[in-house]
Amino acid sequence: MYLEHVNLVANDINSMLKFYQAAFPYWFIRSEGTGTWYGKPRRWVHFGDATQYIAISDHGEGENRDLSGHQVGFAHFAYVTNNLDTTVQRLQKADFKVAKKGSENPFRKNVYFIDPAGFEIEFVEYLSDIPSERNNNL
Repeated sequence: MYLEHVNLVANDINSMLKFYQAAFPYWFIRSEGTGTWYGKPRRWVHFGDATQYIAISDHGEGENRDLSGHQVGFAHFAYVTNNLDTTVQRLQKADFKVAKKGSENPFRKNVYFIDPAGFEIEFVEYLSDIPSERNNNL
């Protein structure tokens, strides 16, 4: 079993694609279309590769939850990368800034970005193949 996709509601698909294309330069728009969601028109895209993707639709209203608050809701999702520095460089070149750095850990490096819709995404590079070390919160 694996996670196939995450479905994000935004208000601007193009700005979201700019962020995710910088993070995942080998991904592509797998499919896209238009429709309605509970009576409201929307455009949607599935951006990913052959096995996983991010579904993005543009019918969002208002702001995302306050990530420093304690409201119930989505906190963040994470992707593992083989080269965190290169991932960060691509996102910075596309004008996105690191929102916060992860904690110091000898077995992993991680950083957090906020995408244009206000979702927090963690990128992590593991420096150990041993699960107990990778998951250790020193």
